[in-house]
Amino acid sequence: MQTLLKIALSVAIILTATGLAKRFPSAAGLIGVMPLTGMLVLVWVYVENQGNPQVMQSFSRGAFWGLLPTLLFFLVAFLCFRKECSLSIVLLTSFAAWGAGAFVHQWLLK
Repeated sequence: MQTLLKIALSVAIILTATGLAKRFPSAAGLIGVMPLTGMLVLVWVYVENQGNPQVMQSFSRGAFWGLLPTLLFFLVAFLCFRKECSLSIVLLTSFAAWGAGAFVHQWLLK
């Protein structure tokens, strides 16, 4: 049942953001990266780990520092779109930048 609830909430957020993007793309972008997603994951991690303080602290630290690779992803996407790159190039380069940032993230947090 928990899995279905997780799926339903995730789908609702994605559909809301993509539906809103037709009229208000910047607002949809804000919804796409807002802490709502982080909050949902935080709640599920808390529930699944009985509120274990070490797990919660580690998750929060990873999420906080994980913002940097995410910012890098959107910076590269923004720059590629400004250069009018195709979506496939934007996604490829943005995920490559995020992947490099995520690798550094994991290396630094060990």
